[in-house]
This record gives sequence, C-alpha cells and structure tokens, in this order.
Amino acid sequence: MSVEQGISEQEEWIKVDLHIHTLDDPKDQLDYTAHQLLERARELGFGALAITNHDKVFDRAEVFADADAMGIVLIPAAEMRLEGADVVLLNVQPNEIENLRTFADLRQLRARRGDSLFCFAPHPFFYLGASIGPRLLHEMDCFDAIEICHFHKGLFDLNRRARRVARAHHKPLLATSDAHRLSAFGGHYTSIPRPPERRVESVLRALREGPRRLTSPGSSWRDLFNVCYFVFIKHPLRKRFGRARAHRCAR
Repeated sequence: MSVEQGISEQEEWIKVDLHIHTLDDPKDQLDYTAHQLLERARELGFGALAITNHDKVFDRAEVFADADAMGIVLIPAAEMRLEGADVVLLNVQPNEIENLRTFADLRQLRARRGDSLFCFAPHPFFYLGASIGPRLLHEMDCFDAIEICHFHKGLFDLNRRARRVARAHHKPLLATSDAHRLSAFGGHYTSIPRPPERRVESVLRALREGPRRLTSPGSSWRDLFNVCYFVFIKHPLRKRFGRARAHRCAR
C-alpha cells in the first residue's frame, strides 16, 4: 500500500486551487467577483484558495472574513511578473511586492521569509503569456513547486517537460485552474490531507511535505474552444472597451 493510499483511508482530503483571478485583477478583464468565487468554492467543497491577481496582492479584509466563515483558508497571494516571467507567490503581503522586480529581489524576500513564503512557477513551458520557459532551470532555487497547467489534451500536453523538470529537481507539482472564467474553476486542483489547523501556514506545510493528489483532466473540445475564444477574442475586446470607458470617464 502506498503512503498516499494509507493516508486517504485515515484522513479527509481537501481541494486547494492556488492560481485564480477575479474581477479585482488590475490587468485582466474578468466578470466574476471574489464573493462569487467563494460561493462556487463552497459548493464544490474547496478547503483553500489563493486569488492571484497580476502584480497585486488580494487583501480585501471582508472577503477573507467571508472565506473564514465558510471554512475556506484564503491565502494572500499575487502573480508577479519578474524580468518578463510570471511567478506565483503565496502568503505574501502588499508591501513586500512594491519593489519586487527581479529574481534577485525574490531571493532576498525568500531569505527573509523562509518557509512562510511559497513560490511556484505557473504554466512554465507554455507559449502564451509570460511563461518562464527554460530559464526555470537557472532560477530553480526561487521555486518551491511547479504548476501543471489546465490547458492540455491528448498529445498536446506542454506539461510533460514540467513533470520531467520537477522530477529532476525534486520539486512538487501543483494542479491549478488559472481561472479567468468562473466556469473554468473547479475542475483542476490539488488535494492535500486536511491540515490539523485551518491556517495558511498549515496549508503551505502540507503542500511542501505531501502527499498530494493532482486532478487535471484533459480538456474537451468545448473547453479548448472556450479558452481560445476568451484569450483571442472576448478578453482583448473587454480590455479594449474597458480602456475606452476609463478614458471617457477621465475626460
């Protein structure tokens, strides 16, 4: 019997999704709120979430209070762009990212924070966005884990290299939704044994120590169409008209 099987028979597991965007994102144009995300997470039985908006720590106190009331651990987090590459930081504070621009800056922050900070490489070998790509091999000391991206189907699976790199460098893999649409949330996630305490530090410890289960089913043709439609048509139009509205309001 594997360690994972032994624990699954004795303990309850919880779902965690550590890469999600909401309406509060300063760069992407989304149409669902953090409260709507929490309601959906409660319906689906999630135990921990991280809202990882771009270059901004999500820190709305009322949302954290609502998450706590629902029994969900909400981790303060952000998806930062460092030297052209995206990095997800968990359990980070707004003042800590104000001057975070380079991997050297991240190393200094990690030295100060130790294991209370958790960093992972999102969609590392995908072509769109700001994936870190082969540079991950040179910056590996900055990361605690590597993401398995939700966008894959059959032979099209750019996560293969992420898996190989994770094995070679003894880094855990994390499945996330990287949700930009509420319908995209809930199908891709990591599961961990329920921590003894409902605290951010306990969740991060479980992520580091394992065991972990990854749930990331292959995309359907409908999923692929919806993602492509959102990325190439709907989202660019939202950004364009959003900027136009902001310009009109500023006049």
